[in-house]
Amino acid sequence: MGKILFIDVDGTLVDYETNLPDSAVEAIRRARKNGHRVYICTGRSKAEIYQNIWDIGLDGMIGGNGSYVEDHGNVVLHRLISKEESKRIVDWLHGRNLEFYLESNNGLFASENFESRADASLKEYARRKGIDGADSVTVRTIFPDMIFGGELYRADLNKVSYMLHSYQDFLDTRAQFPDLESGTWGGRGEEALFGDLGVKGITKGNAIEHLLHYLNADRSDTIAFGDAKVDIPMLEACGYGVAMGSGGDEIKKSGRFYYRRCG
Repeated sequence: MGKILFIDVDGTLVDYETNLPDSAVEAIRRARKNGHRVYICTGRSKAEIYQNIWDIGLDGMIGGNGSYVEDHGNVVLHRLISKEESKRIVDWLHGRNLEFYLESNNGLFASENFESRADASLKEYARRKGIDGADSVTVRTIFPDMIFGGELYRADLNKVSYMLHSYQDFLDTRAQFPDLESGTWGGRGEEALFGDLGVKGITKGNAIEHLLHYLNADRSDTIAFGDAKVDIPMLEACGYGVAMGSGGDEIKKSGRFYYRRCG
């Protein structure tokens, strides 16, 4: 077995306009042709891995920020939020008037008013990421396969993302669910646009450890590529960590190398 590569998706494999460079496709295909394994390691659930990414040719994926691990179609690990816990989350967010979407391998399921109320936040998210035409971004362009009007009490959840009216919403939600992993995205600290909830103790790094055990592989043969704070456990779990030049200061400090995207 050659090296094992773990590649984040958003901001690393693709930019925040979801453009997939031909150079990245060629590099991955060449790596696999030379006997190396390549896995995407992403916050996305499997339902958000669209065909153009699979068409590159991959050995598998880590999804849901580490809650799901797949190797050549075989499920190595899948840690889910229980249906009872998902009901508590949905009821809490409804009670706080916080719109949300549920992330599962079977799809993304939006709350009743997510499409209209999340519009301004997603446009702001796009502006912060430097996306051309950010003011034209909509929920449906960011999440083309999102399901509206679906069942919200579910037993197949990897994660839940929810809108923040203020940072206090995140603090209160974190306090309400100490048995779950809480995070934010779309901005640092009080500038965050969204919060999220996932299975406690789940990280990209933890998922890599499970996959390496399954493959009987050594950490010294691993290389990780990422651009965000959530990628730090992935970089730390691998023999080599590569931080994107466009990434934040926190991940650059954890990476052994830096890569600046060209073109």
